[in-house]
Amino acid sequence: MHILEFDYHLPTELIAQEPALKRDLSRMMIVQRQENRFYDSEFSNFPSLLKENDCLVLNDTKVFPARLKGQRAGFSAQVEIFLVRRLEQDFWEALVKPGRALRVGSEAVFGKNELIAKIKESLPNGRRIVEFISQTKETVDELIDRLGLTPLPPYIKRDSPDELRLDDVRYQTVYAQSRGAIAAPTAGLHFTPEVLSNLESQGVKIAKITHHVGYGTFQPVRVDNITEHSIEAEQAIISETSADIINQTKASGGRVIAIGTTTTRALESATNDLGQVVAGQYVTELFIYPSYKFKVIDGLLTNFHLPKSSLLMLVSAFAGHKLVMSAYNHAVDAKYKFYSYGDCMFLY
Repeated sequence: MHILEFDYHLPTELIAQEPALKRDLSRMMIVQRQENRFYDSEFSNFPSLLKENDCLVLNDTKVFPARLKGQRAGFSAQVEIFLVRRLEQDFWEALVKPGRALRVGSEAVFGKNELIAKIKESLPNGRRIVEFISQTKETVDELIDRLGLTPLPPYIKRDSPDELRLDDVRYQTVYAQSRGAIAAPTAGLHFTPEVLSNLESQGVKIAKITHHVGYGTFQPVRVDNITEHSIEAEQAIISETSADIINQTKASGGRVIAIGTTTTRALESATNDLGQVVAGQYVTELFIYPSYKFKVIDGLLTNFHLPKSSLLMLVSAFAGHKLVMSAYNHAVDAKYKFYSYGDCMFLY
């Protein structure tokens, strides 16, 4: 398929800059695959669409403050290092700005000279391999957590670090637990502890997996033929307990509902040809686009994604390209809010 088949007009003002006043107050479009229709609703109605013995699968990854702002060592020039992927304990693959200031052999300092970053290697894609060294009794990870900033997507604008600090909590799901993501699994941002508790009380099972959302999830598709696109590897972990809950749900006729596209990719990567989820640690590069045959999920809650994105292609694979693009055009006309802090859609 051609990339332009996933394009649509998205007015800038529909990209949400702030979350809903309360997590569960967002709008929700319901997309029914078999009936080939969609209609407007509210997320508060989500529990009523679930049945006893259905299973929600949540991604419990936790966003860490992966954006570090400091100075080039020995200079006053401001620099930024964005952590993309851990290579080993204190070595990271990173994006740097400005690239000309952070060449191999140069150093950057953060805080009050508390954390040093040494540029060890230049990679072909413009990234760097960076070694971090603590100058205090704190570990490198502790310093990153204290000195770093929440890595909001570039289309969300913040005027100051103080304003950005408000996102430390709101750009995190209420069930976030496993540190390691550079972006939130945003479909989960709609849930509150009360919503989850109410779902369990009505007999809905909850299973948690971990998929550390990486830079690859949001890489733009830069090829005309979408089948030529590839996604950078990301780490996923599925426990025996969660695999058992999901497999028992399928065996008993219940539905497996993935909360988010990252959860979907993790589950589909870990499912065998019999439709059974296999516990373990995975490195997934799975790119899902129309023609993909889903093996385990029966429903998907997800936010609205940007034009020509791999995430939109995944949703189109699940519910059908024509239906999804019609739903998206309606969402624009109805002024739904898009992307990370935006509204959601439930497809089943």
